[in-house]
Amino acid sequence: MPAPDIIVHLKKDRDRPIRLGHPWIFSGAIAKWEGAMKQPGVAVVLSSEGEWLGRGFANAQSNLAVRLLTRRESEAVDEELIADRLDAALALREQLFGPVGLDGDTNAYRLVFSEADGLSGLIVDRYANALAVRVGAAAWLPWLRFVREHLAARTGLRQILFRVEADAHEREGLSEEAVSDESRNAPETISICESGFVYDVDLAGGQKTGFYLDQREARRRVAAYAAGRDVLSAYCYSGAFEMHAAAAGARAILGLDSSEPALVRARAHHARNGLTVPVEYRNADVPVALRRFRDERRSFDMIILDPPRFVSNAGQREKGLRAYKDINLLALKLLRPDGILATFSCSGWVGMDELRTTLSWAATDASRDVQILETIGQPPDHPVLLAFPEGAYLHGIIARAL
Repeated sequence: MPAPDIIVHLKKDRDRPIRLGHPWIFSGAIAKWEGAMKQPGVAVVLSSEGEWLGRGFANAQSNLAVRLLTRRESEAVDEELIADRLDAALALREQLFGPVGLDGDTNAYRLVFSEADGLSGLIVDRYANALAVRVGAAAWLPWLRFVREHLAARTGLRQILFRVEADAHEREGLSEEAVSDESRNAPETISICESGFVYDVDLAGGQKTGFYLDQREARRRVAAYAAGRDVLSAYCYSGAFEMHAAAAGARAILGLDSSEPALVRARAHHARNGLTVPVEYRNADVPVALRRFRDERRSFDMIILDPPRFVSNAGQREKGLRAYKDINLLALKLLRPDGILATFSCSGWVGMDELRTTLSWAATDASRDVQILETIGQPPDHPVLLAFPEGAYLHGIIARAL
C-alpha cells in the first residue's frame, strides 16, 4: 500500500473514543500533522505511541479534522471501499422499501446516512426519479464523480443534484460551486409519494435535501390521535403532518410557519391530495403566535411542535433548551383537557432524556399533569451507529395533557 499523503499523530490518552469505534477526531486531540496537509485528503491516524488506529478523510483547516472510514490497516480508502459502502447502504434500503422501480406508497427515503453507513460526510436521499446528494466534507470532492456514476449505475436514476451541507460552508470552506459540477439533469422541483400522499419537493432550495424524510413514521404515529380534534401544527413547513392528520379525521387544522414559500406548498398539497378537512395556513413567528393565542384564550385538542434545530453546538445548549421549554410550556397552556401534544427535537446535542426533562419542566410551570404515550426516533433508513450517538438526532414525544 502506498505511503499516506497525511499522517495524524494524536495527543496522549486521546485515542480511547477511536478505539471504541467513534469516527470523528477533532483538532484539539491532534499533537502533530505530517505530509501534504494544505489540502484535504486521506490520512493515517496514529496514537501518541505510534500505533496504527485508522484511515480516513482529513482536513487540517477544520475543527472536525478527521473522519475515519476504516480501522483495518490493510484496507485502503479508494473506489473499492466507497463502492462497497454504497452498495451495503443501498441493500439495506432495498430491504426496507424494495428495489428502485418497484415502489409501493413511498418513493422518497434516505439511501446513505453518513457515519451510520460508513461514509462520514456524505448523505444521499432518493426523491422519486432523482437523487439529492449532500456533501459535508471537503475531502469528498475528488470522489464525487465516482459517487455519482456508481449511484446512477446501481439505482438507474440519472437525475442527481449535489449540494453542500449548511454548516459545511463555514466548517469546511465548501462552496456550492465546488460540488455543483457533478449534478446531472437535476430538476429544481419533483413530485414524490410518501405513505400514499403526493408532495412537490423543492430540491434546489428546500430545507435539508428538500423534505423532512426523517419524520415519515412520526407523521403516521401522530395522526393516530388526530380524529375529531382541532389541531394546531407549529413549524408546519410544507404540510406533511397536516396531510396525515386530515386523512385521519381531524376536525380542523391550523398550520404556522415563517416561510411563505413553504406555506404556499402546504396549501397546494392539501388541495392536491383531495383533503376536505378545513385547513388554514398562517405566516407567523411561532413563539409570538403561541403567546398571542394564550392571551386570546385560544385552545386546541392537539398541538404538534416540530421546530428547526435550536442547538447546533455545545455552546448553544442552555439557550436552546430554554427555547424548547418555552414553546412546550405555551403549548401545554393552549391544550384542552385530554389534549395531545406531539413535540420534537432535531438537535443532535439534545437527547431523548433531555427532551423529556424539558417537557417535565414545562408541565410543572404550566401546572399540568402529563402522560407520555409514545416516544419516537428516527426511521430505519436513518440508522444510528452504536459508537456514534451523535447520529441519533431526532427525538419525539407524544403526550397527553390531563
